[in-house]
Amino acid sequence: MRFLFRRWTALLGFLFIAVLLITAAAAPVITPVSPQAMNPAEKLSPPSGLYRFGTDNFGRDVFSRVVHGARTSLIGGGGVVLFATALGVLAGAAAGYFRRIEPYLMRLIDVMMAFPPLLLALVLVSILGRGMLNVVVAVGVTYLTRTARVVYALTLRIREEPYIEAAVAGGVSQAAIIARHVLPNMLSPIIVQATFTFAFSLLDLAALDFLGLGIPPAIPSWGNMLSEGRLYLTRAPWLLLFPGACIVLTVLSFNIAGDALRDRLDPRLSRSVEGV
Repeated sequence: MRFLFRRWTALLGFLFIAVLLITAAAAPVITPVSPQAMNPAEKLSPPSGLYRFGTDNFGRDVFSRVVHGARTSLIGGGGVVLFATALGVLAGAAAGYFRRIEPYLMRLIDVMMAFPPLLLALVLVSILGRGMLNVVVAVGVTYLTRTARVVYALTLRIREEPYIEAAVAGGVSQAAIIARHVLPNMLSPIIVQATFTFAFSLLDLAALDFLGLGIPPAIPSWGNMLSEGRLYLTRAPWLLLFPGACIVLTVLSFNIAGDALRDRLDPRLSRSVEGV
């Protein structure tokens, strides 16, 4: 807590993330109407006391859609983090510890990293089809390469440590060495990498929704709202302002949180951070 209070930007980032999580969890309670409820008589109404964020071209309450879109975005980003972290840690640890599969697995990772993440996600979504699960898998595949690279580099360093040699000499199985000694010693970098993965995957998920290749338009999401609102940019700018601001603030908060966690959890930086 002392560390957070010394860095007010990190404190604000964590506070925004906490508020966002609470808002998404309580979305059905705090929203006045259903995000799908239409009122054509009130379409494109500006923000007011009745409609806090205005209404869209179908007369739907933008505030309700933004709040429920937060839930959709957090579920999608969380799914990408779980998928990318699980497979990335498995691939990176296996490549770093087992020398026989290292050339093949890491060359495959290098090939995947040669493609821009969004381009690779577009190709995978075109193959798998639309839907939350398919989009999470497509974006997750693009980001597991980064996690795998980080874990691979850490595994190469950890496997040369004396306690690993002692465990091998003691007859401990390789699976037990990885589970008990290798993975626990890289937990902090994995957590930091997960925060950055969430932030950048949120942008890719919104981009896919904006391009019409993400989740169906019937499901409220920030990307879908931007895609629908771009046609009314001059007439109803609030349709882009509020979901766009949520995307920017969420990505910025997770990036700040990731930087703060990296500075705090990295032993090489902890001493210098204490003096800040």
